[in-house]
Amino acid sequence: MFHVFAALAEFIRELIVEGTNEGLAAARARGVRLGLPPAMTDEQIQSARTLLTQPEHAVSSIANSRA
Repeated sequence: MFHVFAALAEFIRELIVEGTNEGLAAARARGVRLGLPPAMTDEQIQSARTLLTQPEHAVSSIANSRA
């Protein structure tokens, strides 16, 4: 009897995984960005990269100013 319940649970889990993967694929196809939002904007990244080229700015000070 246990084997029947285990097989049923495994089948249901596979259905859930399949549905989840289909949903994620559909979201990606619609252009939805998954995950956490970026920690920095593109402008902040460009500004930090510019500061990195200047020797008077230490990496740690640039990182601390962006936190």
